[in-house]
Amino acid sequence: MTFEIGTDENPQHWHADLAGGVSGRLNWLRAAVLGSNDGIISTAGVVMGVAGATSDESSILLAGVAALTAGAISMAAGEYVSVSTQRDSERSILAMEKLELERMPETEREELVEMLRDKGLTEATAEQVATELHEHDALAAHAEVEFGINPNDLTNPWHAAWASMISFTLGALIPLVLLALLPESVRLPLTVVVVAAALAVTGAVSAHLGYSPKGRAVLRNVVGGLLAMGITYLVGMLFGVTVG
Repeated sequence: MTFEIGTDENPQHWHADLAGGVSGRLNWLRAAVLGSNDGIISTAGVVMGVAGATSDESSILLAGVAALTAGAISMAAGEYVSVSTQRDSERSILAMEKLELERMPETEREELVEMLRDKGLTEATAEQVATELHEHDALAAHAEVEFGINPNDLTNPWHAAWASMISFTLGALIPLVLLALLPESVRLPLTVVVVAAALAVTGAVSAHLGYSPKGRAVLRNVVGGLLAMGITYLVGMLFGVTVG
């Protein structure tokens, strides 16, 4: 994967689109991409499994709707709990660091000097930088250097929860709509083809957001999804019942 990188004469940063709110933006983007991917795979897997057991359209659609509803709620709740835990941890770290700065500011400044030296700064430069950072915003300086936390850009659990739930629902609708609209004779093969294409798109999008090669991401996504659908279909056939 290639990016446009400028020169000193024509400056252009590959990461310009990440400026400002990086943590929060990547947080909900990650949740959205994973949510849509899970929605496609899990719902398609359930639908294919039931289709392997019965040809009754109402039973297949009912299973798909149940999978969509349970999955969307589960994804939202899981993301909210997970990100809330991370946010609580970040807030606790900031609170403890703030207390340390209040009780032993000079010790904390010396600690920052040592960390800056470890990053390659000379003793004199580290002393000057630490002093200026303390005068400007000591808590932000320690949070970023020690813990990699930006106090002004903490993760938001609601963003992740909503992004995950909405994207899961949109992804899950793909196999459900196909089953509702396609005739029985071509329902399963066309569902597999369209789901594979949708997984290729989510794989490409996730790779683009992560600045990684798209080919491997697409291949992983498609192969994993097809395996999930194939296995659940076989399981459905093995435990199939006749609905009459």
